[in-house]
Amino acid sequence: MHIHILGICGTFMGGLAAIAREAGHRVTGCDANVYPPMSDQLRALGIELVEGYSADQLAIKPDLFVVGNVVTRGNPLIEAVLDAGAPYASGPEWLAEHVLQGRHVLAVAGTHGKTTTTSMLAWILECAGLKPGFLVGGVPQNFGISARAGAGHCFVIEADEYDTAFFDKRSKFVHYRPRTAILNNLEMDHADIFPDVAAIETQFHHLVRTVPSKGRLIVNAREQSLARVLERGCWSEVQRFGARKEEPGTLRARGEPNAFDVLRGSLKVARIEWGLLGEHNQLNALAALAAAEHVGVDPEVTATALARFENVRRRLELRGEAAGIKVYDDFAHHPTAMHTTIAGLRRKIDHEVTSPGAPPQRILAVFEPRSNTMKLGTMNAHLPWALEEADLSFCLQGDYGWDAAAALAPMGEQAIVAHSVPKLVEHIVRAARRGDHVLVMSNGGFGGIHGKLLDALQARG
Repeated sequence: MHIHILGICGTFMGGLAAIAREAGHRVTGCDANVYPPMSDQLRALGIELVEGYSADQLAIKPDLFVVGNVVTRGNPLIEAVLDAGAPYASGPEWLAEHVLQGRHVLAVAGTHGKTTTTSMLAWILECAGLKPGFLVGGVPQNFGISARAGAGHCFVIEADEYDTAFFDKRSKFVHYRPRTAILNNLEMDHADIFPDVAAIETQFHHLVRTVPSKGRLIVNAREQSLARVLERGCWSEVQRFGARKEEPGTLRARGEPNAFDVLRGSLKVARIEWGLLGEHNQLNALAALAAAEHVGVDPEVTATALARFENVRRRLELRGEAAGIKVYDDFAHHPTAMHTTIAGLRRKIDHEVTSPGAPPQRILAVFEPRSNTMKLGTMNAHLPWALEEADLSFCLQGDYGWDAAAALAPMGEQAIVAHSVPKLVEHIVRAARRGDHVLVMSNGGFGGIHGKLLDALQARG
């Protein structure tokens, strides 16, 4: 089959392209911005790319146009496809029919932690010898790729609640028909398509409806929003995790996030010692362990695998050090994720042994409100809370339609706003001192600020 993918350079569609190519399909594609690294990865797979969405791509005459959710009505190519009556499908629809059908799908859903938990789960199954396929919204460092078809029966997928396509406004995950579904957490996000958290809960309810009676839901016991989802109907086995105190059958952790026992009720089933920090990662590990157990992986095997888990790129990833100052990159862009990431770095700093008399290690948080939700200003009031554990915070003021300085005013002199990346770099370099940790948070490239910071710090000395 020859498929032509519209929006091929997105994380999901690029992963789909790689899987389709691996499965033997001919794949071509187009996007508005065809640039490295995704363009290089795709071309290395033998995938021909076209810049833009010109209507003359109709002449390619694929068997099917596969449409990413970045494509809207009015797009010249999709209008030509519709006018010609050419066959088209959404990415999740194509994936479900041609890759997931007949396999044991393990889907990881939630507002936060999807990419990390999906990566953990795929790695656990790999270490257990199950040779899973996977599609992750990032690059797991243990694999070095974001997607593969896999040779085994299991397929692990990051199950996004964002809409499917211009013609299908259901969440992507309703297409995946998982037998094992992790519901990690649920709160307000994607304000560009969801009016409130109740609308997101409805989509999660639709996901729950697709899990068979002999399937299993892995549910965060701390989340009232998920409890409301299950109250609307549940027809599958439920394994809860993350309880703060002993509950029969529920998985919980005892110990620090980097070294803890996994308990089922009062029974210890495994001990996990690994390189990740933060309570959020501890919860992610519990969820991944429970999901792996559903396909027959012993918890001790999971513990051994997680001891070698290297996390995902752009998750507290150290990009470099200059003048005794460390610069990190993180994908956090929602206030809760920002708060959790800063707390994780704070815990990491506290665990590091410093020499007597060394200056205190501060966190300088640098963020770009780039997501659709943040651009709309929906979460403005939460920003001071999100940044409360940072010593100083720096924000890029873009064309968001709201005033970042006003939103951060409760933080006083602890928050600095700039209207350009070069100006932001100037402020950070002026404030930074030896021993500091500069944490850059954005779901985009942030104008290459990481390299610019390191260069400027090095030049300053």
